[in-house]
Amino acid sequence: MRHFGHLGPEVRQRLFHQEPCEFTADSPARLLSAALGATLYSPATRPRLAEDVVKQAGRGVVSMVLCLEDSIDDADVEHGEENLVRQFTELAEDPGAELPLLFVRVRFPEQIPDLVRRLGPAVRLLSGFVLPKFTGERGMPFLEALEAAEAASGRRLFAMPVLESPELLYRESRVETLEGIFRAVDKYRDRVLALRLGVTDFCSSYGLRRAPDMTAYDVQVVASVIADVVNMLGRADGTGFTVTGPVWEYFRVQERMFKPQLRQSPFLEVQAVELRERLIAHAMDGLLREISLDHANGLLGKTCIHPSHVLPVHALSVVSHEEFSDAADILRPERCGGGVLRSAYTNKMNEVKPHRAWAERTLLRAEVFGVAREDVGFVELLAAAVPD
Repeated sequence: MRHFGHLGPEVRQRLFHQEPCEFTADSPARLLSAALGATLYSPATRPRLAEDVVKQAGRGVVSMVLCLEDSIDDADVEHGEENLVRQFTELAEDPGAELPLLFVRVRFPEQIPDLVRRLGPAVRLLSGFVLPKFTGERGMPFLEALEAAEAASGRRLFAMPVLESPELLYRESRVETLEGIFRAVDKYRDRVLALRLGVTDFCSSYGLRRAPDMTAYDVQVVASVIADVVNMLGRADGTGFTVTGPVWEYFRVQERMFKPQLRQSPFLEVQAVELRERLIAHAMDGLLREISLDHANGLLGKTCIHPSHVLPVHALSVVSHEEFSDAADILRPERCGGGVLRSAYTNKMNEVKPHRAWAERTLLRAEVFGVAREDVGFVELLAAAVPD
């Protein structure tokens, strides 16, 4: 699989200075954690789940979570488990199907070994589990269950803990909770692919819900948690983990609105581009601002609950030619001693030592999401990626 792999080779060549790399579920964890992108959630009870997975993979989704927790009714858990096993088996019977990374969000630790056992040979399609309401105390049984299931199945399985508990939100218990989380995930570092933020749960503790023109960073009580999570768990000194962006709840405007309107437009090419920019800005302004703020605050990837969110997340994750140029300059072997240099775009200072960690992260993102050509921006990437 690869990001933008649903586009033809000639389209990718037109868009990218450096194309996104190919990867598989067996690729190194460091690469996979950066490559998660827009992780699309789907209730495990969906009757045509296998068909949905294949369809979304064909539209550019590279990671999905099949949810047995908050997205389904308490009374439907047993049915969800049965459906999950049945749909995985259906997927496994089609060896030619191109699939995304597949994770299951469970409710309690005992589900992990039970589901792995019931999946049988189809477990080869499973990349791991999403662990809800994770704290140091509640999380350890999940991680121990994951380790046991991995040993029993012989399949490498990753964990993605969700940080969403009130103890993490409340100021008086936050530091202690973060320290406990760090001890737990550090012990199982090789199996923790990413940490996910449950901002909807944070908001619920105060009866809040952000409007479509507001980002998570506009809700100060939530923004303070994100800052502390990145501070203690997202450091670039080798102790940190990939932290993914929070879910965007609104999906009123469909992604397919863009191309039909452009096809019907009588405007010249320049006017069509301007129209397209206005349509995208109007339809997705809040989402786009939040993705940009995710990146600015050290988050990579995003939880998504609607397919129309996937392409904007991926398009904004592509490294610009300018970013790539700066990062490559900073990491040249002859620069290892430090120093300051003017950027190739002659518009900024690149200071080698302070910017080194940023440059390393940027080149990793460039590897998995690609580098845009100098004259290609977000609008062109999004418009090219929207299915006809």
